[in-house]
Amino acid sequence: MPIEFDTPRLAFRVWSERHRAPFAEMNADPAVMKHFPAPLTVEQSNASVDFWLGQFAAQGWGGWAVELRETGEFAGFIGIWVPARALPFGPCVEIGWRLKRSAWGQGYATEGARECLRVGFERVGLEEIVSFTTLANHPSIAVMERIGMRNAGADFDHPALPQGHRLARHCLYRISRTRWRERKDSGRLG
Repeated sequence: MPIEFDTPRLAFRVWSERHRAPFAEMNADPAVMKHFPAPLTVEQSNASVDFWLGQFAAQGWGGWAVELRETGEFAGFIGIWVPARALPFGPCVEIGWRLKRSAWGQGYATEGARECLRVGFERVGLEEIVSFTTLANHPSIAVMERIGMRNAGADFDHPALPQGHRLARHCLYRISRTRWRERKDSGRLG
């Protein structure tokens, strides 16, 4: 059975048809896709949804469609998943997020990512979760640090990007279940 859950302000849902159009609209926004090679086409956006639906079918968790609890409005995605691409530090489980512009600056990424760590460690039983982004993506790096992840000091060139591409160099962040529990027990998660 796929996992769904809520935080005080967000609802984490398995993808449905109602999410596809607003997700594609968000992925077509150049500001949202600033730290990616290009905005996504509708087909590319739908392929991401299909990828996550496959992970939900196989293991019950993945990148969740995120809605604002108060209004039901689609806000973006936040979740944990097994990357499809071979990575230099794989196999791994990645945590990531992407929110539409109107959802920026309100703490949703941090709130949601914290809860996804809890789900990953407490409900799924993961030992470690990683995150990575291009070195210029300071907002995502700040979220990684706020949720207790540490820079692994293992920058790498993303295998999906050509050598020398402006976004190719990525930083890797990690958090173990042990570190997450230590932060939780000391009250440093909030």
